[in-house]
Amino acid sequence: MKRIVPHPLLAALLAAMWLLLQESLAPADIALGVVLGLALSRVMVALEQEAPSIKRPFVALGLFLVVSYDVVRSNFAVVTILADRRHKAHSGFVNVPLSIKSPYALAALATIITATPGTFWAAYDSRTNVVTIHVLDLVDPDYWVSTITQRYERRLRAVFE
Repeated sequence: MKRIVPHPLLAALLAAMWLLLQESLAPADIALGVVLGLALSRVMVALEQEAPSIKRPFVALGLFLVVSYDVVRSNFAVVTILADRRHKAHSGFVNVPLSIKSPYALAALATIITATPGTFWAAYDSRTNVVTIHVLDLVDPDYWVSTITQRYERRLRAVFE
């Protein structure tokens, strides 16, 4: 059964989502939802990769605490910027050269940057291994390069590489 429907829960959820979007329980919509659910769940087989290997779980825990602190601190900073009408935020883009290669580490870094209020991952060039981030209140680009490489990338390398 696993060969025919490798992800049965995903197939069922996709079919249900189709029916919700169609707002119909007509037999044709049910049949199409089932076909879409089965077909799209088969596509996931091609996307499956081996599970990441966490080399140093205590470093991962430390990274989680650092990121949690940074997210809370950034929330207060963004609220302060938005509440103070006299403050003129100078948003901008920063290119950050990376040394990590692991796709899991890159995905984690993208999540960290985007989850931190006031920043988001705008682009990544795999040839040069440079990420472009957008910062809401960009005062010192070097600060952001240092923050990402020292606070996040160093720990991610220890965890995934």
